[in-house]
Amino acid sequence: MASVDLDPAQLRAFLAVAEHGHFGRAATELTITQQALSKRVARLEELLGERLLDRDGRGAHPTPAGERLLEPARAVLAACAAAVTAVRGAARPLRLDVWGHLFAPLRTVGAVEFDALEVGHGRDLPSVLGALLRGEIDAGFGRHHALPDGREHELSHRLVRLEPVDAVLGADHPLAGAAALRPADLRDSTLLLPAALARLEFLQRFAERFDLACESTTNMGAEHFLAHLAATPNAVTLLPADAPLPLTPGLRTVPLVDPTPLYAWSLVWPRSNAHPAVPALLRAFAETGRRNRWLEYRPDRDWLPEAERAELGPLGG
Repeated sequence: MASVDLDPAQLRAFLAVAEHGHFGRAATELTITQQALSKRVARLEELLGERLLDRDGRGAHPTPAGERLLEPARAVLAACAAAVTAVRGAARPLRLDVWGHLFAPLRTVGAVEFDALEVGHGRDLPSVLGALLRGEIDAGFGRHHALPDGREHELSHRLVRLEPVDAVLGADHPLAGAAALRPADLRDSTLLLPAALARLEFLQRFAERFDLACESTTNMGAEHFLAHLAATPNAVTLLPADAPLPLTPGLRTVPLVDPTPLYAWSLVWPRSNAHPAVPALLRAFAETGRRNRWLEYRPDRDWLPEAERAELGPLGG
C-alpha cells in the first residue's frame, strides 16, 4: 500500500468540526474562514478516500470512518506538539487559554508570578479541551466539570482557587435594598444567564440546588448582558465578589450568605505530553494561593457543587 502523508492542518480542521459538530463554530475557533475549513476537510477526505463527516441541517458529525480517525488524529497532533516542545523546550512560553470570561479569569492568572506564559481565550471547557488535544495550547484555566461525553477524563486538573460570588441585580428588583441575601431568598427571582444553561455548569448546579428558574440571553458581551439585567426587575445573576463590573447604571451587588456559594477555578492540561513547565506553573498557583487563602472552605458556611466538595477531600467534609 502506498504511503499517505497526512497534513496536520487538515487533521486539525477535521477534529475541530467533529468536536464542535458545526463548521462555523470550528472555523471561528481555528480563526480561519469556513470556506478554508471546508477545503481542508475535503482534501483530507480525498486523500484518505473516505467520507469523514456527514453534513445536515443541524451541523456535522463523524461517519464510521471519521469515528475511527478521531483518536489517531489526536495522537498525530499531540506528537507534533511534543516534537516542538522537545526541540524548543523551556524556550517556548507555555500557552494558556482561559474561559469563563464574565467571571474575569485573568484577575487570578495575573496575580500569579510566572513569566513564560502566553495567554489566549477559549470559549468554554469543551473548546479548550479540543485545543489541548490538538496541541494548539498547553494548559487551560477555568471551571473544570463533567462533560456529557466524559471527555474531561482526558485532562489532568488541579483546583487552585475558590472564589465567593455575589448576587447582582437591578435597582428595581424587590431585594435590591438588602444588605445581604441567602440563596434561598432568590427563589422568586429568575436567574439570568449570559449563554445557554448547558454551557454554564456552575449556574446550572446553583439553580438546581436552590430551585431557581433560569432565562438565557444571547451572548453579546458583558455590557449588553448587565444592561439587560439592570432593566429586568425580577432578574438576578451571580458574579465573583471582587470582579470588576462595567459601569452599568442601576446595578446592585449584594453578598450571598448562609451559605456563600464558591466558584471553583482549576488549571487543566493533557494527561499525555504535558508541557515541561506545567509543574512550575502549578507551584506558582499554589504559592500565590497560600498567600491569598484561595482554597479556604468551611462546609458550615460555604456552598460548593458536589464534585468540588469531593475533590477537596477531608477539607470538604
